[in-house]
Amino acid sequence: MNFSFYIAKRIFKSKDRKHTFSNPIIKIGVTGIALGVAVMIVTLSIITGFQNQIKEKISTFSAHLQVHDYNKSSSDEPFPISLEPQLINELKSNPSVKHIQTFATKNGILKTKTENEGILLKGIDENYDWSYIKPYTSEGENLSITKNEVSKDIFISKTLANKLNIQLNQKLLIYFMTKKKNNDEESITSSYIEYEPRVKDFYVKGIFETGFSDFDKNLAFIDLKQIQKLNYWDSTLVAGYEIYINDFNKLEQAQEELNDLVGFNYKVSSIKEMQAPIFNWLDMINVNAIIIIGLMAIVAAINMISALLILILESTSMIGVLKALGTSNKSVRQIFFHVSINLLAKGLIIGNVVGIGFCLLQQHFKVLKLDAEIYYLKYVPINFSIAHVVLVNAGTVIICLLMMYLPTLILNKITPIKAIRFS
Repeated sequence: MNFSFYIAKRIFKSKDRKHTFSNPIIKIGVTGIALGVAVMIVTLSIITGFQNQIKEKISTFSAHLQVHDYNKSSSDEPFPISLEPQLINELKSNPSVKHIQTFATKNGILKTKTENEGILLKGIDENYDWSYIKPYTSEGENLSITKNEVSKDIFISKTLANKLNIQLNQKLLIYFMTKKKNNDEESITSSYIEYEPRVKDFYVKGIFETGFSDFDKNLAFIDLKQIQKLNYWDSTLVAGYEIYINDFNKLEQAQEELNDLVGFNYKVSSIKEMQAPIFNWLDMINVNAIIIIGLMAIVAAINMISALLILILESTSMIGVLKALGTSNKSVRQIFFHVSINLLAKGLIIGNVVGIGFCLLQQHFKVLKLDAEIYYLKYVPINFSIAHVVLVNAGTVIICLLMMYLPTLILNKITPIKAIRFS
């Protein structure tokens, strides 16, 4: 057995050490390392889980990219566009693109017997990918839209349903202000546009709940053909095209490639541009995470240094005897290197058990709840990843091993004579 490893093992297994001053210090050091590792694992899991959940919810309703006109009308509704079939095929053939679907939006007023509420209707067609919103369906079912028939079904949020006491299959009346059909095409500089009131009836087919108040408070889905009829558009005109991509991390690259394809007639906007305040907020969370992880790593390193330094001071007489017997400074440092590894290993094991255990508990049982009005989520999200665990452990080991070199420098100054006097 290696001499340095043998002595380090004896130091840790000594029965007398339990009654020494260093014993509680070592326990505090191990606890500090464990706490730091656990907090870092939990922090990474919560931060990335929170970001993923928010991005997923926003993308569900706005897609990753949108192709639309550069301008908006005076009512803040988009101008209609119609892409050539060849251009649509080119967009679909791009390696980054996963799915393309058309949409249109229309402002209206939802009227019940006792209440009126502003509402934003999003028109979708038969190609709409319901897989993104399906997890948020709380009652009923998704819209069944066909190419030829105009559906009168509506898919509303639970917030609206609760506020207006709306039930499944209930008939709703929605009022609109629509530009008169005999008006000339609205131009950007037009100062007067004549509008007419119109009303449509719909039947509640399903209810969704995302916990994202920005969408839940007034959003509803209807057949795209309803909006086309309201606006007197033909079947080729839509407000825009929503595009989902394969890799969100390559959003900017995909946006640039698709902008080159559509040219100067249309604009490709990313979800980060359309929801800039939320993504700026998520970036700030990244900064907080870096600060927390950095502080925890420093705390773990300081705890380890303190415990090691106390052990060295307490073992001064033993160090003097070893040096008197001819043990080199390098061998003595190796002894306390093995001691440090032992401390670090205990802290890592405990920290990993606590951190991973908490993440799995929250992931499966959702113990910690959140106020959806503030955080957009009902519970603390967890994105548990083995890569995060490996990263935290590797970073902790590297930092602690680098820092533990400092207290071992004192070993070079301990001589047999000083050690005997000290004892």
